[in-house]
Amino acid sequence: MDIADAQRSTYEAVLRLRDAPFVAERPALFSPAAAAQHESNTLGTYGHFAQTLLPLEYTGWIQECGAHVTSCYLGDWSSLHKVVVRGREALDFLAWLGMRDLSRFEYGQIKHHVQLDENGWVASEGILCRLDEEEFLYTAGSGDWLMWQLSQGSWDAEVVDVSPERFIFGIQGPAALDTVEKLTGESLRDIAFSRSRMSRIGGVPVRVLRTGISGELGYELHGPAGHANEIWSATVESGGQFGISPLGLRSQPVQHIEAGIATNGLDYLPASLLTPGAPRQFRRGTPGGSFVPENGVTDYFRKPGELGWGFRKGIPDRDFLGRDALAADAAQGELRRTLLGLRWDAGDVAGILTAPLGEGDLPDPMEVPRGRVPVFDQVLVGGQRVGVSTGRTLSVNLRSTISLCVIDETYAAPGTDVVVLWGRPGTAQREIRATVTALPFKPDRRRTDVSAL
Repeated sequence: MDIADAQRSTYEAVLRLRDAPFVAERPALFSPAAAAQHESNTLGTYGHFAQTLLPLEYTGWIQECGAHVTSCYLGDWSSLHKVVVRGREALDFLAWLGMRDLSRFEYGQIKHHVQLDENGWVASEGILCRLDEEEFLYTAGSGDWLMWQLSQGSWDAEVVDVSPERFIFGIQGPAALDTVEKLTGESLRDIAFSRSRMSRIGGVPVRVLRTGISGELGYELHGPAGHANEIWSATVESGGQFGISPLGLRSQPVQHIEAGIATNGLDYLPASLLTPGAPRQFRRGTPGGSFVPENGVTDYFRKPGELGWGFRKGIPDRDFLGRDALAADAAQGELRRTLLGLRWDAGDVAGILTAPLGEGDLPDPMEVPRGRVPVFDQVLVGGQRVGVSTGRTLSVNLRSTISLCVIDETYAAPGTDVVVLWGRPGTAQREIRATVTALPFKPDRRRTDVSAL
Protein backbone atom coordinates (compact mmCIF):
# COMPACT_ATOMS: atom_id res chain seq x y z
CA MET A 1 0.00 0.00 0.00
CA ASP A 2 1.49 3.37 -1.01
CA ILE A 3 1.43 6.50 1.18
CA ALA A 4 -1.66 7.99 -0.47
CA ASP A 5 -3.68 4.79 -0.03
CA ALA A 6 -2.46 4.39 3.53
CA GLN A 7 -3.45 7.97 4.37
CA ARG A 8 -6.96 7.46 2.95
CA SER A 9 -7.46 4.14 4.77
CA THR A 10 -6.26 5.50 8.13
CA TYR A 11 -8.18 8.77 7.75
CA GLU A 12 -11.45 6.94 7.11
CA ALA A 13 -10.82 4.62 10.06
CA VAL A 14 -10.17 7.59 12.37
CA LEU A 15 -13.46 9.22 11.35
CA ARG A 16 -15.39 5.97 11.60
CA LEU A 17 -13.94 5.09 15.00
CA ARG A 18 -13.74 8.60 16.44
CA ASP A 19 -15.37 7.51 19.71
CA ALA A 20 -13.39 4.26 20.01
CA PRO A 21 -10.35 3.82 22.30
CA PHE A 22 -7.21 5.41 20.86
CA VAL A 23 -4.67 2.93 19.45
CA ALA A 24 -6.58 -0.06 20.82
CA GLU A 25 -9.20 0.46 18.08
CA ARG A 26 -8.81 3.95 16.61
CA PRO A 27 -5.49 4.20 14.76
CA ALA A 28 -3.00 7.03 14.98
CA LEU A 29 -2.94 9.30 11.94
CA PHE A 30 0.31 11.04 11.05
CA SER A 31 1.18 13.60 8.38
CA PRO A 32 1.91 12.22 4.90
CA ALA A 33 5.35 13.83 5.43
CA ALA A 34 5.93 12.06 8.77
CA ALA A 35 8.96 10.11 7.55
CA ALA A 36 10.79 13.24 6.39
CA GLN A 37 9.79 15.18 9.50
CA HIS A 38 11.02 12.40 11.78
CA GLU A 39 14.61 13.10 10.74
CA SER A 40 14.44 16.55 12.38
CA ASN A 41 12.13 15.61 15.26
CA THR A 42 14.97 14.85 17.65
CA LEU A 43 12.75 15.23 20.72
CA GLY A 44 10.30 12.64 19.39
CA THR A 45 7.28 14.49 20.78
CA TYR A 46 3.93 14.77 19.03
CA GLY A 47 0.63 16.56 19.51
CA HIS A 48 -2.77 16.44 17.86
CA PHE A 49 -3.76 18.97 15.20
CA ALA A 50 -7.34 17.84 14.53
CA GLN A 51 -7.02 14.07 14.00
CA THR A 52 -3.38 14.22 12.91
CA LEU A 53 -0.27 13.80 15.05
CA LEU A 54 2.46 16.34 14.25
CA PRO A 55 5.89 16.99 15.82
CA LEU A 56 5.60 19.46 18.68
CA GLU A 57 9.08 20.93 18.32
CA TYR A 58 12.13 20.65 16.08
CA THR A 59 14.86 23.12 17.10
CA GLY A 60 13.13 24.75 20.07
CA TRP A 61 10.05 26.91 20.35
CA ILE A 62 11.88 30.22 20.77
CA GLN A 63 13.70 29.89 17.46
CA GLU A 64 10.65 28.48 15.71
CA CYS A 65 8.40 31.30 16.95
CA GLY A 66 10.77 33.89 15.50
CA ALA A 67 11.51 32.29 12.14
CA HIS A 68 8.68 33.99 10.23
CA VAL A 69 10.13 37.38 11.19
CA THR A 70 13.86 36.73 10.76
CA SER A 71 13.99 34.19 7.89
CA CYS A 72 11.15 31.76 7.17
CA TYR A 73 9.60 28.57 8.48
CA LEU A 74 8.30 25.38 6.94
CA GLY A 75 5.08 24.29 8.64
CA ASP A 76 2.68 21.42 8.03
CA TRP A 77 -1.02 22.26 7.69
CA SER A 78 -1.97 18.96 6.05
CA SER A 79 -4.30 18.36 9.01
CA LEU A 80 -6.74 20.94 7.66
CA HIS A 81 -9.98 19.66 6.20
CA LYS A 82 -9.83 19.90 2.40
CA VAL A 83 -13.03 19.56 0.37
CA VAL A 84 -13.61 20.10 -3.34
CA VAL A 85 -16.96 21.53 -4.41
CA ARG A 86 -17.79 21.12 -8.09
CA GLY A 87 -20.78 21.30 -10.40
CA ARG A 88 -23.00 23.66 -12.37
CA GLU A 89 -24.34 25.36 -9.22
CA ALA A 90 -21.20 25.10 -7.11
CA LEU A 91 -20.53 28.84 -7.26
CA ASP A 92 -24.16 29.69 -6.48
CA PHE A 93 -24.10 27.39 -3.46
CA LEU A 94 -20.86 28.84 -2.13
CA ALA A 95 -22.11 32.39 -2.65
CA TRP A 96 -25.21 31.58 -0.60
CA LEU A 97 -23.28 29.71 2.11
CA GLY A 98 -20.67 32.43 2.70
CA MET A 99 -21.03 36.14 3.46
CA ARG A 100 -18.25 37.15 1.04
CA ASP A 101 -19.21 38.43 -2.43
CA LEU A 102 -18.13 35.85 -5.04
CA SER A 103 -19.45 37.67 -8.12
CA ARG A 104 -15.86 38.50 -9.11
CA PHE A 105 -13.89 35.35 -8.49
CA GLU A 106 -10.98 34.67 -10.84
CA TYR A 107 -9.34 31.31 -11.53
CA GLY A 108 -6.63 30.77 -8.94
CA GLN A 109 -7.97 33.51 -6.67
CA ILE A 110 -8.24 32.90 -2.91
CA LYS A 111 -10.99 34.33 -0.71
CA HIS A 112 -11.67 34.19 3.01
CA HIS A 113 -14.96 32.29 3.21
CA VAL A 114 -16.93 33.04 6.39
CA GLN A 115 -20.02 30.86 6.79
CA LEU A 116 -22.83 31.77 9.17
CA ASP A 117 -25.82 29.96 10.61
CA GLU A 118 -29.36 31.34 10.46
CA ASN A 119 -28.72 33.32 13.66
CA GLY A 120 -25.74 35.14 12.19
CA TRP A 121 -23.16 33.26 14.28
CA VAL A 122 -19.96 32.10 12.58
CA ALA A 123 -20.43 28.40 11.81
CA SER A 124 -17.24 27.80 9.84
CA GLU A 125 -14.54 29.81 8.11
CA GLY A 126 -11.60 29.02 5.90
CA ILE A 127 -9.95 29.66 2.56
CA LEU A 128 -11.77 29.17 -0.74
CA CYS A 129 -9.72 28.80 -3.93
CA ARG A 130 -11.22 28.74 -7.41
CA LEU A 131 -9.62 25.88 -9.34
CA ASP A 132 -11.75 25.99 -12.51
CA GLU A 133 -15.04 27.28 -13.89
CA GLU A 134 -17.10 24.88 -11.76
CA GLU A 135 -14.55 23.62 -9.23
CA PHE A 136 -13.47 25.08 -5.88
CA LEU A 137 -11.28 23.98 -2.96
CA TYR A 138 -12.28 24.85 0.61
CA THR A 139 -9.63 24.38 3.32
CA ALA A 140 -10.53 24.95 6.96
CA GLY A 141 -10.37 23.50 10.43
CA SER A 142 -13.56 21.73 9.42
CA GLY A 143 -15.58 21.48 6.22
CA ASP A 144 -18.37 19.48 7.84
CA TRP A 145 -20.74 22.46 7.97
CA LEU A 146 -20.31 23.00 4.24
CA MET A 147 -20.83 19.31 3.47
CA TRP A 148 -23.97 19.13 5.62
CA GLN A 149 -25.46 22.31 4.17
CA LEU A 150 -24.97 21.03 0.62
CA SER A 151 -26.72 17.78 1.55
CA GLN A 152 -29.76 19.72 2.83
CA GLY A 153 -30.49 21.43 -0.49
CA SER A 154 -31.07 20.50 -4.11
CA TRP A 155 -28.02 22.19 -5.57
CA ASP A 156 -26.59 20.81 -8.80
CA ALA A 157 -23.20 20.33 -7.17
CA GLU A 158 -21.19 17.72 -5.29
CA VAL A 159 -18.57 17.81 -2.57
CA VAL A 160 -15.62 15.44 -2.20
CA ASP A 161 -13.42 15.16 0.90
CA VAL A 162 -9.85 15.07 -0.47
CA SER A 163 -8.13 15.64 2.88
CA PRO A 164 -5.98 12.48 2.95
CA GLU A 165 -4.93 12.85 -0.70
CA ARG A 166 -3.32 16.27 -0.37
CA PHE A 167 -0.64 17.91 1.74
CA ILE A 168 -0.48 21.58 2.68
CA PHE A 169 2.88 23.09 3.60
CA GLY A 170 3.29 26.71 4.65
CA ILE A 171 6.48 28.72 4.01
CA GLN A 172 6.18 32.13 5.69
CA GLY A 173 8.67 34.90 6.31
CA PRO A 174 10.97 37.31 4.46
CA ALA A 175 12.97 34.41 2.92
CA ALA A 176 9.85 32.54 1.76
CA LEU A 177 9.98 33.76 -1.84
CA ASP A 178 13.65 32.90 -2.30
CA THR A 179 13.03 29.46 -0.85
CA VAL A 180 10.01 28.62 -3.00
CA GLU A 181 11.58 30.01 -6.18
CA LYS A 182 14.67 27.87 -5.66
CA LEU A 183 12.43 24.91 -4.88
CA THR A 184 10.34 25.25 -8.06
CA GLY A 185 13.13 26.56 -10.27
CA GLU A 186 11.04 29.44 -11.60
CA SER A 187 10.05 33.00 -10.80
CA LEU A 188 6.89 33.26 -8.72
CA ARG A 189 6.72 37.05 -8.61
CA ASP A 190 3.65 37.04 -10.82
CA ILE A 191 1.58 35.55 -7.97
CA ALA A 192 -0.12 38.44 -6.20
CA PHE A 193 -1.42 38.23 -2.63
CA SER A 194 -4.51 35.96 -2.42
CA ARG A 195 -3.73 34.41 -5.80
CA SER A 196 -2.34 31.02 -6.81
CA ARG A 197 -1.19 29.01 -9.79
CA MET A 198 0.28 25.63 -10.65
CA SER A 199 4.00 24.89 -10.64
CA ARG A 200 6.24 21.83 -10.35
CA ILE A 201 8.72 20.53 -7.80
CA GLY A 202 10.93 17.76 -9.11
CA GLY A 203 8.36 17.06 -11.79
CA VAL A 204 5.47 16.83 -9.28
CA PRO A 205 2.57 19.23 -9.95
CA VAL A 206 1.85 21.52 -6.98
CA ARG A 207 -0.29 24.58 -6.47
CA VAL A 208 1.54 27.61 -5.08
CA LEU A 209 -0.69 29.98 -3.11
CA ARG A 210 0.37 33.36 -1.77
CA THR A 211 -1.14 33.61 1.70
CA GLY A 212 -0.35 35.44 4.93
CA ILE A 213 -1.41 33.69 8.13
CA SER A 214 1.78 34.97 9.79
CA GLY A 215 1.27 38.59 8.78
CA GLU A 216 4.46 38.27 6.71
CA LEU A 217 5.26 37.45 3.09
CA GLY A 218 4.22 33.84 2.70
CA TYR A 219 3.23 30.95 0.47
CA GLU A 220 1.51 27.60 0.66
CA LEU A 221 2.22 24.44 -1.32
CA HIS A 222 -0.67 22.09 -2.06
CA GLY A 223 0.23 18.75 -3.62
CA PRO A 224 -0.34 15.00 -3.73
CA ALA A 225 0.15 13.20 -0.41
CA GLY A 226 2.18 10.46 -2.08
CA HIS A 227 4.98 12.97 -2.69
CA ALA A 228 4.79 14.79 0.65
CA ASN A 229 7.99 13.32 2.09
CA GLU A 230 10.19 14.20 -0.87
CA ILE A 231 8.77 17.72 -1.16
CA TRP A 232 9.19 18.39 2.57
CA SER A 233 12.82 17.30 2.35
CA ALA A 234 13.39 19.32 -0.83
CA THR A 235 11.94 22.42 0.83
CA VAL A 236 14.23 22.06 3.84
CA GLU A 237 17.21 21.71 1.50
CA SER A 238 16.19 24.66 -0.71
CA GLY A 239 15.63 26.91 2.28
CA GLY A 240 18.81 25.94 4.08
CA GLN A 241 20.89 28.81 2.74
CA PHE A 242 18.12 31.24 3.69
CA GLY A 243 17.83 30.06 7.31
CA ILE A 244 14.58 28.09 7.01
CA SER A 245 13.32 26.48 10.23
CA PRO A 246 10.83 23.60 10.49
CA LEU A 247 7.85 24.75 12.58
CA GLY A 248 6.46 22.48 15.26
CA LEU A 249 2.88 22.34 16.46
CA ARG A 250 3.81 24.04 19.73
CA SER A 251 4.70 27.26 17.89
CA GLN A 252 2.17 27.16 15.03
CA PRO A 253 -0.63 29.22 16.62
CA VAL A 254 1.60 32.02 17.95
CA GLN A 255 1.77 33.88 14.65
CA HIS A 256 -2.03 34.07 14.41
CA ILE A 257 -2.24 36.17 17.55
CA GLU A 258 0.62 38.44 16.46
CA ALA A 259 -1.21 38.98 13.16
CA GLY A 260 -4.56 39.57 14.91
CA ILE A 261 -6.29 36.56 13.34
CA ALA A 262 -8.90 34.66 15.36
CA THR A 263 -8.77 30.87 15.05
CA ASN A 264 -11.83 28.63 14.93
CA GLY A 265 -11.96 26.33 17.95
CA LEU A 266 -9.41 28.37 19.93
CA ASP A 267 -10.61 32.00 19.95
CA TYR A 268 -14.29 31.18 19.44
CA LEU A 269 -16.45 28.08 19.07
CA PRO A 270 -18.35 27.53 15.81
CA ALA A 271 -22.14 27.64 15.87
CA SER A 272 -22.12 24.41 13.84
CA LEU A 273 -21.41 22.61 17.14
CA LEU A 274 -25.14 22.36 17.78
CA THR A 275 -25.99 20.85 14.38
CA PRO A 276 -25.37 17.66 12.38
CA GLY A 277 -22.71 19.76 10.62
CA ALA A 278 -20.58 19.90 13.76
CA PRO A 279 -16.82 19.61 13.17
CA ARG A 280 -15.63 16.05 13.56
CA GLN A 281 -12.04 17.28 13.81
CA PHE A 282 -12.40 19.23 17.07
CA ARG A 283 -11.65 17.75 20.44
CA ARG A 284 -14.23 17.30 23.11
CA GLY A 285 -14.12 19.10 26.40
CA THR A 286 -14.96 22.41 28.02
CA PRO A 287 -12.93 25.58 27.38
CA GLY A 288 -10.67 26.74 30.18
CA GLY A 289 -10.25 30.18 31.68
CA SER A 290 -12.12 32.48 34.02
CA PHE A 291 -15.02 33.24 31.67
CA VAL A 292 -18.32 31.79 32.92
CA PRO A 293 -21.05 31.61 30.26
CA GLU A 294 -24.45 32.92 31.30
CA ASN A 295 -26.35 31.55 28.30
CA GLY A 296 -24.65 28.23 27.76
CA VAL A 297 -22.39 27.34 24.84
CA THR A 298 -23.69 30.18 22.66
CA ASP A 299 -21.66 32.61 24.78
CA TYR A 300 -18.60 31.14 23.06
CA PHE A 301 -20.05 31.87 19.60
CA ARG A 302 -19.20 35.06 17.72
CA LYS A 303 -20.80 37.29 15.13
CA PRO A 304 -18.48 38.14 12.21
CA GLY A 305 -18.23 41.78 13.25
CA GLU A 306 -16.82 40.69 16.62
CA LEU A 307 -13.91 39.00 14.84
CA GLY A 308 -13.06 41.76 12.38
CA TRP A 309 -14.98 40.14 9.51
CA GLY A 310 -17.99 42.45 9.32
CA PHE A 311 -19.13 44.63 6.42
CA ARG A 312 -17.65 48.11 6.14
CA LYS A 313 -20.58 49.63 4.22
CA GLY A 314 -23.56 47.94 5.83
CA ILE A 315 -25.32 44.66 5.13
CA PRO A 316 -25.45 43.99 1.35
CA ASP A 317 -28.69 43.21 -0.47
CA ARG A 318 -27.56 39.86 -1.91
CA ASP A 319 -28.86 36.68 -0.34
CA PHE A 320 -26.66 34.56 1.93
CA LEU A 321 -27.25 32.36 4.95
CA GLY A 322 -27.45 34.48 8.11
CA ARG A 323 -28.02 37.77 6.32
CA ASP A 324 -31.43 38.45 7.90
CA ALA A 325 -29.98 37.92 11.39
CA LEU A 326 -27.15 40.39 10.73
CA ALA A 327 -29.62 42.93 9.35
CA ALA A 328 -31.80 42.55 12.46
CA ASP A 329 -28.77 43.07 14.70
CA ALA A 330 -27.88 46.25 12.82
CA ALA A 331 -31.44 47.57 13.04
CA GLN A 332 -31.59 47.07 16.82
CA GLY A 333 -28.47 49.19 17.32
CA GLU A 334 -27.40 47.31 20.43
CA LEU A 335 -24.05 47.80 22.15
CA ARG A 336 -21.48 46.26 19.88
CA ARG A 337 -18.24 44.39 20.53
CA THR A 338 -15.13 44.46 18.40
CA LEU A 339 -11.81 42.64 18.14
CA LEU A 340 -8.73 44.31 19.61
CA GLY A 341 -5.48 43.15 21.15
CA LEU A 342 -4.25 43.18 24.74
CA ARG A 343 -0.69 43.60 26.02
CA TRP A 344 -0.39 42.00 29.43
CA ASP A 345 1.66 43.54 32.24
CA ALA A 346 5.05 41.81 32.30
CA GLY A 347 5.37 41.91 36.10
CA ASP A 348 1.93 40.38 36.64
CA VAL A 349 2.67 37.65 34.09
CA ALA A 350 6.01 36.93 35.77
CA GLY A 351 4.13 36.47 39.03
CA ILE A 352 2.11 33.65 37.46
CA LEU A 353 5.12 31.99 35.86
CA THR A 354 7.16 32.06 39.07
CA ALA A 355 4.32 31.21 41.46
CA PRO A 356 5.57 27.61 41.97
CA LEU A 357 8.73 29.12 43.47
CA GLY A 358 6.83 30.97 46.18
CA GLU A 359 4.29 30.26 48.87
CA GLY A 360 0.51 30.18 48.89
CA ASP A 361 -2.07 28.64 46.62
CA LEU A 362 -0.93 28.12 43.06
CA PRO A 363 -2.81 29.76 40.17
CA ASP A 364 -3.49 27.95 36.92
CA PRO A 365 -0.16 27.63 35.08
CA MET A 366 0.64 29.51 31.89
CA GLU A 367 1.88 27.31 29.08
CA VAL A 368 4.52 28.89 26.88
CA PRO A 369 4.48 30.12 24.26
CA ARG A 370 0.71 29.53 24.48
CA GLY A 371 -1.81 26.88 25.43
CA ARG A 372 -3.08 24.34 22.92
CA VAL A 373 -6.68 24.28 24.11
CA PRO A 374 -9.30 27.06 24.02
CA VAL A 375 -9.06 29.41 27.01
CA PHE A 376 -11.53 32.26 27.54
CA ASP A 377 -10.76 34.82 30.26
CA GLN A 378 -12.87 37.65 31.64
CA VAL A 379 -11.75 41.19 30.87
CA LEU A 380 -12.79 43.71 33.53
CA VAL A 381 -12.99 47.47 33.99
CA GLY A 382 -13.92 48.63 37.47
CA GLY A 383 -14.83 45.07 38.39
CA GLN A 384 -17.40 44.84 35.56
CA ARG A 385 -17.02 42.39 32.67
CA VAL A 386 -16.47 44.26 29.40
CA GLY A 387 -14.90 41.62 27.19
CA VAL A 388 -13.34 38.20 26.72
CA SER A 389 -9.66 37.49 26.16
CA THR A 390 -8.42 34.49 24.15
CA GLY A 391 -5.18 33.16 22.71
CA ARG A 392 -2.85 34.37 25.46
CA THR A 393 0.61 34.13 23.88
CA LEU A 394 4.18 34.84 24.88
CA SER A 395 5.58 36.54 21.77
CA VAL A 396 9.37 36.45 21.49
CA ASN A 397 9.11 38.82 18.51
CA LEU A 398 7.32 41.47 20.56
CA ARG A 399 8.96 40.53 23.89
CA SER A 400 5.49 40.70 25.37
CA THR A 401 2.54 38.61 26.48
CA ILE A 402 -0.39 39.33 24.17
CA SER A 403 -3.89 38.12 23.45
CA LEU A 404 -6.94 38.84 21.37
CA CYS A 405 -9.97 40.42 23.02
CA VAL A 406 -13.59 40.76 21.98
CA ILE A 407 -14.51 43.92 23.90
CA ASP A 408 -17.38 46.39 24.23
CA GLU A 409 -16.80 49.32 21.88
CA THR A 410 -17.00 51.71 24.85
CA TYR A 411 -13.64 50.39 26.04
CA ALA A 412 -12.07 49.65 22.64
CA ALA A 413 -9.82 52.71 22.34
CA PRO A 414 -6.13 51.71 22.18
CA GLY A 415 -4.43 52.61 25.43
CA THR A 416 -7.42 51.74 27.62
CA ASP A 417 -6.39 49.98 30.82
CA VAL A 418 -8.22 46.77 31.67
CA VAL A 419 -7.78 43.76 33.95
CA VAL A 420 -7.70 40.13 32.82
CA LEU A 421 -8.94 37.64 35.40
CA TRP A 422 -6.63 34.65 35.11
CA GLY A 423 -7.60 31.16 36.19
CA ARG A 424 -10.60 28.88 36.23
CA PRO A 425 -13.35 29.42 38.81
CA GLY A 426 -12.44 27.69 42.05
CA THR A 427 -8.69 28.17 41.54
CA ALA A 428 -6.38 30.81 42.98
CA GLN A 429 -7.35 33.43 40.41
CA ARG A 430 -5.09 36.40 39.75
CA GLU A 431 -5.83 39.82 38.28
CA ILE A 432 -3.44 40.79 35.50
CA ARG A 433 -3.24 44.34 34.23
CA ALA A 434 -3.41 44.79 30.46
CA THR A 435 -3.67 47.55 27.86
CA VAL A 436 -5.94 47.59 24.82
CA THR A 437 -3.90 47.58 21.61
CA ALA A 438 -4.75 47.98 17.92
CA LEU A 439 -4.37 44.96 15.64
CA PRO A 440 -2.22 43.59 14.19
CA PHE A 441 0.44 43.69 16.88
CA LYS A 442 3.22 44.02 14.31
CA PRO A 443 3.34 45.55 10.81
CA ASP A 444 1.29 43.73 8.16
CA ARG A 445 3.72 42.59 5.45
CA ARG A 446 1.44 40.12 3.66
CA ARG A 447 1.14 42.35 0.59
CA THR A 448 4.87 43.01 0.19
CA ASP A 449 5.72 44.14 -3.35
CA VAL A 450 7.86 41.21 -4.46
CA SER A 451 8.74 42.82 -7.81
CA ALA A 452 11.23 45.00 -5.96
CA LEU A 453 12.90 42.14 -4.05
